[in-house]
Amino acid sequence: MVDKSLIADAAAALRGASNSGLPIVPVRSILGTETDVAAGYAVQDFNTRLAIKSGRRVCGHKIGITSKAVMAQIGVDQPDFGTLFADMEYGDGVEIEFDRLIQPRAEAEVALVLEHDLNKGEHSFNDIIWATAYALPSIEVVDSRIVDWDIRIVDTVADNASCGVYVLGGKPVPLDRVDLRTIPMSMAINGDEVSTGTGAACMGHPLQAARWLADTMCARGAPLRAGEVLMTGALGPMKPILRGDTVVANFGDLGSVTTTWGLGHE
Repeated sequence: MVDKSLIADAAAALRGASNSGLPIVPVRSILGTETDVAAGYAVQDFNTRLAIKSGRRVCGHKIGITSKAVMAQIGVDQPDFGTLFADMEYGDGVEIEFDRLIQPRAEAEVALVLEHDLNKGEHSFNDIIWATAYALPSIEVVDSRIVDWDIRIVDTVADNASCGVYVLGGKPVPLDRVDLRTIPMSMAINGDEVSTGTGAACMGHPLQAARWLADTMCARGAPLRAGEVLMTGALGPMKPILRGDTVVANFGDLGSVTTTWGLGHE
């Protein structure tokens, strides 16, 4: 069991990185563990509570580490999750302020918006279909407060699953009009294709990723609620983005979404 004072120290270090724009040493070096996922979530929960207390509004959750390649890279056999706040959300085509994040990387994902609560404890695949209002194409701009993205499972969990900001397409698509398992994804930066994949790259199906999250959140006593956004996980490799870059992700029948990483200030 990691000491509560170390949890507070790690949480404060992450907040300091966010405020200063300067990355920190890996959280695992503060906590003294690379594998204690519960300690990582304790750090995440600490900062989430402070964010809510400060007035930020929770509007959903993201799922991370959904591909086998990434799981192997950081030595885990399960996904993780983070909290989405309303001030992290951008609409299709809206420029993101360059100075907002530290080490941004873009990845293309399927986003779901819930029409019903997912509070059954253990959910079926059909429960997820029934609860989903519609899907949207999305780009997550992930970020790490850890220097050089030197992360293990504890680091990314503590760091709110490496959340940065996210961009949603503006044309909702009902699930009966798209096959999320087979949809193709192509992401381009400044016109050059840099990432490809299909819906199956996300735990076999984006709805399966959502099912995992629904069960996980119920086990934590915080079930997913109607109106929440679920970022279900990347369909292809994430790629670094630089000042002034334009990112476009196309998802076949699900449509496309665009964002520009703003020029900001020197």
